[in-house]
Amino acid sequence: MSSFIIQGNASLSGEITPQGAKNEALQVLCAVLLTPETVRIRNLPDIRDVKRLIEILMSLGVKVTPIDRNTYEFTADSINFDYLKSPEFVKLSGAIRASIMILGPLLGRFHKAYAAKPGGDKIGRRPLTAHFEGFVELGAKVNYNHHTTLFELTANPLKGKYILLSEASVTGTANVLMAAVLAEGKTTIFNAACEPYIYQLCSMLNKMGAKISGIGSNLLTIEGVRELKGCEHTILPDMIEIGSFIGLAAITQSDITIRNCMCQHLGIIPSVFSKLGIHLEIKGDDIHIPHQTEYEVETNMDGSILTISDAPWPGFTPDLISIVLVTAIQAKGSVLIHQKMFESRLFFVDKLKEMGAQIILCDPHRATVIGLNRKQKLRGTTMESPDIRAGVSLLLAALSAEGESRINNCEQIDRGYQDIVQRLNDLGAVIVRHD
Repeated sequence: MSSFIIQGNASLSGEITPQGAKNEALQVLCAVLLTPETVRIRNLPDIRDVKRLIEILMSLGVKVTPIDRNTYEFTADSINFDYLKSPEFVKLSGAIRASIMILGPLLGRFHKAYAAKPGGDKIGRRPLTAHFEGFVELGAKVNYNHHTTLFELTANPLKGKYILLSEASVTGTANVLMAAVLAEGKTTIFNAACEPYIYQLCSMLNKMGAKISGIGSNLLTIEGVRELKGCEHTILPDMIEIGSFIGLAAITQSDITIRNCMCQHLGIIPSVFSKLGIHLEIKGDDIHIPHQTEYEVETNMDGSILTISDAPWPGFTPDLISIVLVTAIQAKGSVLIHQKMFESRLFFVDKLKEMGAQIILCDPHRATVIGLNRKQKLRGTTMESPDIRAGVSLLLAALSAEGESRINNCEQIDRGYQDIVQRLNDLGAVIVRHD
């Protein structure tokens, strides 16, 4: 198990460029299974989860050609279905939740698919209901084999239909969408997730020859086609990294410019951080966060405490709730953080309280942060990263604290952030990795 050793009282300055979006990358990687032709993907983040999914694709028989560190070509002209039934596949799938998204492409193209129970962050219940209900609506038969612990899906063939998703699941939408593009007839997906990741996936599929309309909305219409072709696709900057760097600049009183953010795809993320009193200067696709002595939390129009909650897009993404919570520790004023979508994501606040943060954990979904406003610093401590986002949040807290901190299980952070130690050290941080 690796650890980060962090020196506190960090004062950072300079420029940083976000990596490619992790969540988009995992979807478009699965989409290469839809065609026997070559697909080139640019701006792939070089992170643990992407590497695991590429390993699965290679074991499936996909030809993978690296062009440079962040650009790859994929050719899925031959698929090894025997691998999908192997213990090796079950084990590797158990380490990455995105593995479930191979179902839609395989089912659409080959009319059969297998998947193991996916792994991923331990942040509460993350049901797969929307995925399988969508497949069944398209005509698939779903069976769970308790002996092999595999989901087994067959269809002959898939047929388009009106589908009302039981929840606006991002991965569920992506999975059903990728199956529907090769189904017979017209499919309508209502209550579809409309995150930028889905927008990008739809755009990529259309470049491959799919016929998808309603892109960017929660009502997608898909005219099925017989086959798809290769294409080139460039992944958006990671909006979760962008939010993480905004929070980093604020809590450490640093002066940081985030380059090439594609701000039109950030939704309400900048405005939510602005409600914490953080000054953001948006210039084209760059965001500059200047040094601030203090940042004051807005109150609601009636004078009540500000509440920041997550919601399906275009609401505030749940992946930044942990970052907002940590950033609020040194704000002037109080804020109620309401994590609606996952019931275990706030439990990491116990470590923040040990560091001196004033946080009341109301229940598994809500925490009230009473801002310290620099009247006292956090204290360095030893902690463990429970998931990707909480891990980076603890890293931000450690950089702002007095003394030295240690974060164990930092492999969790590696799953979502490329070269995070080197990139932050380039801004003036002092972080050492111990493997």
